Amino acid sequence: MELRRDLSDLRKITFFSSSFMGLSHIVFLKDYIKGAFFILCEVLFLCFLPSILGKLTGLVTLGSPHPELPIKMRDNSIFMMIDGILVLALVAFFVIVYVLSIKSARAQYREYCRTGCFRSQKELLESTLGKSFPIFGLTPAFVIIVIFVVVPLVFSVLVAFTNYSDPSHIPPNNTVDWVGFENFTQLLVGDNAWSVGFLRVVIWTLAWAFLATFTCYFGGLIVAVWLKEINFHISPVFRFIFILPYAVPSVVSMLVWKNLLNGSFGIVNRTLMHIGLISQPIPWLGTPIMAQFTCVMVNLWAGFGYFMLLSLGTMTAISEDMNEAARIDGANKRQLFAHITLPLVLYQTLPLIIMSFAHNVNNFGAIYFLTNGAPTVADSTTTLAGGTDILVTWIYKLTITLMKYNYASVIAVMIFIVLAPFAIWQFRQTKAYKEGSL
Repeated sequence: MELRRDLSDLRKITFFSSSFMGLSHIVFLKDYIKGAFFILCEVLFLCFLPSILGKLTGLVTLGSPHPELPIKMRDNSIFMMIDGILVLALVAFFVIVYVLSIKSARAQYREYCRTGCFRSQKELLESTLGKSFPIFGLTPAFVIIVIFVVVPLVFSVLVAFTNYSDPSHIPPNNTVDWVGFENFTQLLVGDNAWSVGFLRVVIWTLAWAFLATFTCYFGGLIVAVWLKEINFHISPVFRFIFILPYAVPSVVSMLVWKNLLNGSFGIVNRTLMHIGLISQPIPWLGTPIMAQFTCVMVNLWAGFGYFMLLSLGTMTAISEDMNEAARIDGANKRQLFAHITLPLVLYQTLPLIIMSFAHNVNNFGAIYFLTNGAPTVADSTTTLAGGTDILVTWIYKLTITLMKYNYASVIAVMIFIVLAPFAIWQFRQTKAYKEGSL
């Protein structure tokens, strides 16, 4: 069929492309290879459409209880949810391809209006292969990311809106139901032990993240300044010693400290009592406040070495001419540090401070292997959240021990909602990510 060259047939091209993928390429544009590819995509989609609709229906209903059937033959709500999410990803991919086919047809029609002729099949094939090579090259990585990253994330979010928990809603013996925002209500504003425990753990998590980041950063910075001021050849030895705690796996360090700080037979208490500094053992991990203080101090011991090396590297890049000029103007060491060293080091390392804060919010090992969340508090019997549990360790206990997957998912969603915008905003505010000077 002939096309006019004044773009008046653009609506017709769009209509036929929208009616069936690739139809305009075959009927009007004489691009048979690309048209056949798009038509094949839609034919395959239509062939699997009944199965797709069935999976989407399962995602909506999450199955029906059939106590009369053997357990293996009953609806598994979790599998149905995963299948539904995968199908949604497939539908989204199909929609993207559909939109690309329409845009391709419109672009080729505009090219025909500009040149007045259609390209040969060989030219079209070469052009298509050239333009689509990056797409085909990235497709495997895209599919892997969707399956192993996007789908699990969406699944984790959706679980927060279900009653997926022990004992009454664990598949395949029982089904899972959608409950809307009921889980959020019970954790955030409910008048029960769960809401009290959630608020307590959130406050301690934020306090822990701030203190762990602040102490490690400024502890490492102070040590770096001292080492830089030392002109002896022994300073590399100290750098090596100070980095050892960071180089040792944290699980080993935390378990060793857990034994050292044991209130009954720990070496720390026995040594302090032996030299007469204390008369009674100190409950380093026995009370909530003391255990929280101990967590921060042990984390400082384990983590300051990283920021020490980071600060040393940044200070090495500072020109000595700036310090020399400041000394000539009468600046002392404190003023040099406050007005030259500290601003320049902060300028270079502020994004890493933000990353460290986000890391400490989810620092599972530092808490779990040192205290396992202990000691217990008033709501621990119901919530299983101890006095030093942070959100991520509480999630672990909720899923592994209590099998409260719905509450664990709510907490994970809240962590993302609070932490992600904060981190993005902070990154955008740092001068290191903006054009300009100090």
